[in-house]
This record gives sequence, structure tokens and C-alpha cells, in this order.
Amino acid sequence: MSREQDLLRVTDCGIVAVVRFSEPEPLVEVIRALAEGGVTVAEITFTVPNAVDVIREVKRQLGDRVLLGAGTVLDPETARMAILAGAEFIVAPNTNPEVIRLCRRYDKLVMPGAFTPTEIVAAWEAGADVVKVFPADVLGPAFFRAMRGPLPQIKLMPTGGVDLNTASEFLAAGAVCLGVGGQLVDPKAVATGDFARITHLARQYAAIVRNTRAC
Repeated sequence: MSREQDLLRVTDCGIVAVVRFSEPEPLVEVIRALAEGGVTVAEITFTVPNAVDVIREVKRQLGDRVLLGAGTVLDPETARMAILAGAEFIVAPNTNPEVIRLCRRYDKLVMPGAFTPTEIVAAWEAGADVVKVFPADVLGPAFFRAMRGPLPQIKLMPTGGVDLNTASEFLAAGAVCLGVGGQLVDPKAVATGDFARITHLARQYAAIVRNTRAC
């Protein structure tokens, strides 16, 4: 699919699951469980050991059922490895213009991180498809509502502090999608192989997206 189609898929889903765990073995099943619950967009962070192998295996087993990305990508070399392994989008906690340029070269979505209005605009001007606002728990939904006035053209994704209690507030405040980590990919559930728990949480977040957008 094209970058534009992938962006539509991200915004339609409304949730980008941040998959981070100390062991790579259960992560294919984690992403399968997310998809079964309706969260079909997920990023494997490069803090996961052998992240490239996990991306490749998820892509092999689940194919286009999931839009798979790579997170915590700090440099273009890592971005290229992830894309060649099958990642369709790249997420970072910071803005590195070289990473954005590489993603453009491969026609892949890129979601660099920013915190202040100046950083958000700089990321957008550098070519970001979506700007990841991190850590969003420090700023809260009111920040997104304030940004919507002067910067309606910039798609913002809060990450950090998004949970079942705050998800609808961030969406109502103008976020186009939500980055959700441990509140969705529950570390205890991953450690014990309780994938039903992850599917249950995914269904809850997917329902919040639907219900908030229907209002």
C-alpha cells in the first residue's frame, strides 16, 4: 500500500500499540492478540532484543492483517533495517531529519517525536506524517486542544499517559490517533502468556475510539 493508504489505516484504527518487552519470544502472539481485539496497528520498539527478527517474523505470520511499524528509531541506519525487515512506518521519541528523509525515500510513514509547539512545527516542516507528542502525560489533553487552533493541519499522536481513562479525552481534544504502551500491552499479561487479556484490552480501546468519534 502507499504511504497515504497506510496513514488512513492508522487514523481509522485510532490506536498505535507500542509493543515493548524484555524478551522477543511472545511478541508475535501479542500482536496477533491485539489484532483479534481490533487494534491492527502496532510498533515493535528497538528496545526489544532482536527487534528486526521480530518484525520479520510478525510480517511473515500476519502479513497485511496488521500494519506493522518500528519504534524508538533514533537514526536512519536503524530505520532502513526496520523497513527492509517489513516495517511500514517508523516512530521515534525525537525528530531526526535524516530519519524522515530516509522514510520519504522508501515511501514509508514517519512519526517523529516532539514536545513543544516549536518542535512540533519543526517536525512537520521536516516531513512528518504524524507528530508523536511525548511524553503526553506531562502536557495532558488541554495541550492538544490548544494546538488544534493554530495548527489544525498537523496530525498529533499523544504517547505516554494514554490509558482507558484518558483516551477519549485526548481524541476529543484533537489527537488523530493514540500511542498506547503498557496500558494496552500489559507486561504481566505478556509475561504469563495471557493473550486473552491483551485482546480484551484491545477491544476496550477500539470501542473508545469508535464511541468518541461517534459523538
